[in-house]
Amino acid sequence: MESEESSQPVLETRDIEKSFPNGEEVIEVLRGATLQLHESEAIAIQGESGSGKTTFLNIISGLESMNSGELYWDGISIKGMRNRYLASLRARQLGLMFQAYYLLPELHVLDNVILAARLLKAPKKQQHDRAEELLTRVGLDQRMHFSVEKLSGGERQRVAIARALMNRPKIILADEPTGNLDEETGDSVIELLLEIAKEQKASLILVTHNRAHARKTDVRYRLHLGQLEKIEDEPQ
Repeated sequence: MESEESSQPVLETRDIEKSFPNGEEVIEVLRGATLQLHESEAIAIQGESGSGKTTFLNIISGLESMNSGELYWDGISIKGMRNRYLASLRARQLGLMFQAYYLLPELHVLDNVILAARLLKAPKKQQHDRAEELLTRVGLDQRMHFSVEKLSGGERQRVAIARALMNRPKIILADEPTGNLDEETGDSVIELLLEIAKEQKASLILVTHNRAHARKTDVRYRLHLGQLEKIEDEPQ
């Protein structure tokens, strides 16, 4: 993936601050976190446990509020946006992946992927065809009508990749997507995620503790003391 530094960012944060009360104290988690993500670019964010990586991802996905700062999706400020409109815009602009798969056990694989498109009210055949296309691409064409409970961890995360891409988002946000997987399975999931994001021309922010996975992206940052620091090339 190659970044396009001269283009408008598909996602931009400016001086995001976030704190939480802790008894009589205030814990400052983010202290001016600033980031630009460009079209078809893959960014990794690393950092110690508790450094605020998940909080930052929740804020840029519009799932959590910030104390101050600015957030733009494809040039649109979402600060103060009504929840209903925000949810609709999120469904169009963002695909989300998590360490926990958040698949519904009462639905089979195909319907778990289609569920991501329900808010957009696209024609049912269009939803069905798109979900089948993605599940075939992630190697689950023989598992579409299986219960998700019958899938392995790696297969469940492949379903999550398909679901994240269901609405052709410009941005994929992935929070420790290999955290529950063994090393070999995790490596294959990351390779697949990067390949498909490139094919779909989606930009990616990957939060990970795995340095090898982070090195596969275009740009790496470390979240340290509430700010994002660019990681320069380092010996492997």
